[in-house]
Amino acid sequence: MAATADLLRARGLGGPFACAIVTGTGLGAMVERLTETRSVPYGEIPGLPAPRVSGHGGRLHAGSLGGRRVLVFEGRAHAYETGDSGVMRVPLGIARALGARALLLTNAAGSLRPEAGPGSLVALSDHINLSGFNPLVGEAGDGRFVPMVGAYDADLRRTLHAAAQACGVALHEGIYAWFSGPSFETPAEVRMAGILGADLVGMSTVPETILARFFGLPVAAVSVVTNLAAGIGDGDPHHDETKAVAARAATDLARLAEAFVSLLPEPRA
Repeated sequence: MAATADLLRARGLGGPFACAIVTGTGLGAMVERLTETRSVPYGEIPGLPAPRVSGHGGRLHAGSLGGRRVLVFEGRAHAYETGDSGVMRVPLGIARALGARALLLTNAAGSLRPEAGPGSLVALSDHINLSGFNPLVGEAGDGRFVPMVGAYDADLRRTLHAAAQACGVALHEGIYAWFSGPSFETPAEVRMAGILGADLVGMSTVPETILARFFGLPVAAVSVVTNLAAGIGDGDPHHDETKAVAARAATDLARLAEAFVSLLPEPRA
């Protein structure tokens, strides 16, 4: 990863960065808010997996957002694309190597709470891994035994809520359950997740959070609710619906992200 980081520095994507941001399905609108931007397609970065799902742009950007330098991964690869739950290991390792001080993950999710319906934003307080995968399987050494208490950093979460208040965006809070995908969850699976305490269901974010903890990056995460989960009200999710609602909510998410980043400490080399 050091060689890849050097390559990116040579192309103007050097840090340090107040934050690295990973955008979810249809949520690339915050890229339009970047200034002083340098961009590289994923396909030109050794080892970086190109997204194979529509709604993910597939470019790495370095620029200024909210008065802070940020690194934005426009789109992600998912475990369900290859069966590799560690597919985001290289991107997050690169973020760390380039000097990112924190990680903001975003995703599109289904909600188990009708009051947090389509278009709502939800800050993650914890997660439940229902996928049967872990991105650290096969990792050598004691570093793989990553503690997961406080996986979603409490200080960063408070900063998210302060940012939401400052920019006038409503922000809920909840627990996210990771299903492997790519098929959507059944109503029975959603009921199970609810019994276990989940407020949201989705197909990403958890492996990135585990990997970020492995790399020593504090994590904040925000879900954009694109649908009610299967069996909740009239919830019967489809990918086209996910993309359409995400696109409509992306502006609010971009405003929140910009306000959030503006409250982070200025990164020092």
